[in-house]
Amino acid sequence: MERLTALDTTFLQVEDDVSHMHLGSVGLFEGPAPPQDAVVRAVEAKLHLAPRYRQRVRFVPLGAGRPVWVDDPGFRAEDHLRRAALPAPGGDAELHRLVGRVMSRQLDRTRPLWQLWIVEGLADGSWAMISKLHHAMVDGVAANSLVTLLMDPRADTPAGDPVPWTPEPDPAGVELVAGALAERASRPAHRVRAAAGGLRQPRRWVRYGAGAIRGLAAYTGAVPPPPSSSLNGRIGRHRRWDRARTTLADVREIRAAFGGTVNDVLLTAVAQGFRELLQARGEATDRPVRALIPVSVRRPSDPAAHNRVSAIFADLPVGVADPVQRLRTVTAQLRHLKQLGEPVAGEMLTALEGFTPEILLAAAARMATRTPQRSVNTVVTNVPGPQAPLHLAGRRMLESYPYVPIAGHVRIGVAIYSYDGGLGFGITADDDAVPDLEVLRAGIEHGVADLLAAARGQRGPAPPAARAAARDR
Repeated sequence: MERLTALDTTFLQVEDDVSHMHLGSVGLFEGPAPPQDAVVRAVEAKLHLAPRYRQRVRFVPLGAGRPVWVDDPGFRAEDHLRRAALPAPGGDAELHRLVGRVMSRQLDRTRPLWQLWIVEGLADGSWAMISKLHHAMVDGVAANSLVTLLMDPRADTPAGDPVPWTPEPDPAGVELVAGALAERASRPAHRVRAAAGGLRQPRRWVRYGAGAIRGLAAYTGAVPPPPSSSLNGRIGRHRRWDRARTTLADVREIRAAFGGTVNDVLLTAVAQGFRELLQARGEATDRPVRALIPVSVRRPSDPAAHNRVSAIFADLPVGVADPVQRLRTVTAQLRHLKQLGEPVAGEMLTALEGFTPEILLAAAARMATRTPQRSVNTVVTNVPGPQAPLHLAGRRMLESYPYVPIAGHVRIGVAIYSYDGGLGFGITADDDAVPDLEVLRAGIEHGVADLLAAARGQRGPAPPAARAAARDR
């Protein structure tokens, strides 16, 4: 048995009928779609590389400890591989509607917490794959790793044979309780060993502690919340999804002209999207939109199937009309937040959860998502992906777009994913509260286009052949 971390457990505890805590992605592949048995074979041949795909969650009786991952004795890959066909004409609207419906359903907790949907009927003859993994299994970075494990770097990679697998016996309730109590008793000793390790590297831990103290001050300081906005409020169980796209080459051209990072450019484009959305709704833009931005604190030695994520809170400057000035505002703010040590503070707060009784953790997690709040307006996450093409059952994935869950009183979330030279924005919203999601999507596209035009106006446009070569890379 492997016990869920405190953060993994929290993603289960905050989930309810309206807050669904699964991550996902939408990949577009060259056609035609492979037969279902070919997809099953391709996935089964890789399952030994990702044991979590065959494991389900078992909760400890009486809340005596965090849940554990156990082998699912009835596991069958085909139960998690679904198939659907788009209605005519098979365009973006039909695909986006299907993604919203698939993501509106909770995953079955009696089974391993993942699904793959093969979608046929796209107008251009291509097909799509919708992936769906619970946040308790992975963070965004690890979710990318798990999904890419199922694919091949070459179209002609021969299909392997499944590795024989026998599930471990399902533990009894008494065994779960005993294991939880033993694990709880070992926590103080573990913390002492960690502290002793810190004493052997005093300079590193002094820097770490100073960053954490500055970050905790930023977390808990008297930062005024943004004003009331239609971006916050009750959400329902149904989701709406849309997507936008640009290229790494264009974003790097913007960065080369004005400085900052790729992430700064992308956040600036998202700010433009929210600016246009609020303007279209007749709402003020004189105060920023506050975004929770997950930050990976994953180390090379960390297990792939665990959440290792912290966060910073950034104010998107929707009131700044000039795109270049907006980018410079974002760049300066993100540099300042990182210097404050906010990601380190978030990691420290997560570690402190190890001292908290599980029942109290669950109560706190539920209260956080059910209590009305407006301290955060949205979530924006950026996950780097592979820059070489991937294939499933011999078909090349052409584009990939992410899905981020929304919960509590946050009605819109934006995820960004880079793959094979492209950058895909996946935008999740509450279906009832955000009927105008296409305004946000168009605004993000305008944000990139405006920055690119400014960059080329400042430096002169690159030759068409050079731009085409950059996109091909």
